[in-house]
Amino acid sequence: MTVEEMKTELQRRLKSSRFNHSIGVAKTAVKLAKKFSVDTYKAEVAGLLHDCARQFENAELISVAEKYKIKIGEIEKVQPLLLHAYLGAKLAQEIYQVEDTEILQAIHRHTVGAKNMSALDKIVYFADMIEPNRNYPGVDKLRSLAKNSNNLDEIIFTALNESIIFVAQKKSLIHPDTIAARNFLLLNKEV
Repeated sequence: MTVEEMKTELQRRLKSSRFNHSIGVAKTAVKLAKKFSVDTYKAEVAGLLHDCARQFENAELISVAEKYKIKIGEIEKVQPLLLHAYLGAKLAQEIYQVEDTEILQAIHRHTVGAKNMSALDKIVYFADMIEPNRNYPGVDKLRSLAKNSNNLDEIIFTALNESIIFVAQKKSLIHPDTIAARNFLLLNKEV
């Protein structure tokens, strides 16, 4: 399936605001990929399809994830929205014919991160946070960091910290993969 065919199918399945967000993430991911010498095609496809499972309502996510035999942890049971990332990787393969494991992994990891993230994982994670349609306190700081820093690990470390603080302030559960992603950067002195 070509990128244009993916866009057409995605637009058919998602609400217009979610589709526009996906286009914004794809474009932002391509810009970041160019800056950090990552494959722009993979960044575009992963960015475009990162939210492809958002076609399902939160209430449906657990049953659909079970159908795909996706492991549902304690946190996902309480916050089923997190399942859209894992399910998105499955749908990218099944519906959009993506076979590239790096793209599928970046989609899978785009919400909570993971230990030892690839450069593509980091780019999609961050592009999701800063794409032009996003508007929340602190987004301009992150956009400025993307523009001015040449250290992808520093950018991701800051993004992970911001995410953890945001989730903690909402008194929500912090996913252990987010902590693992942050700690991996520190343990390996990548920041």
